[in-house]
Amino acid sequence: MGRQAGVALYVLAMVAVVVGVDVLFFRHQFWPRLMVNVGIVLVFGAFYLRFLKHS
Repeated sequence: MGRQAGVALYVLAMVAVVVGVDVLFFRHQFWPRLMVNVGIVLVFGAFYLRFLKHS
C-alpha cells in the first residue's frame, strides 16, 4: 500500500504543477498551454521511469 500511496502523491504533484502553470502563465492560450502540459507530463514520466520505478 505504501508504493501506491507514493505513486498517488506523485500524480497529485504532477496535476498541481500542470494546473499551476496553466493558471499563472497560459490562461487564455490554447496551443501553448497544450504543448507545455504535454512537456510537463513527459518530464514527470521520464523522472518516474528513471528514478522511481525501480525503488
